[in-house]
Amino acid sequence: MNTSAHPFFELFAQLGLPSGEQDIRRFIADHSPLAADIALADAPFWTKAQANFLRDELLEDADWAEVIDQLNVALRAT
Repeated sequence: MNTSAHPFFELFAQLGLPSGEQDIRRFIADHSPLAADIALADAPFWTKAQANFLRDELLEDADWAEVIDQLNVALRAT
């Protein structure tokens, strides 16, 4: 496992989303709470490419996995 850490904003940039602090807050507010029975990568608001990236990085326990987990938690908060 690669242990390099990515900041939250880099994940948004990697996903092709606006990555400013307010943009991230708005995205989370607009898409929360994500139902417990929906896997993060299966959420309806991702493009196919975004969903594949999230799924692949988690499956490989890649260097993006930690920040993807953080996004998962943030989207499930009420």
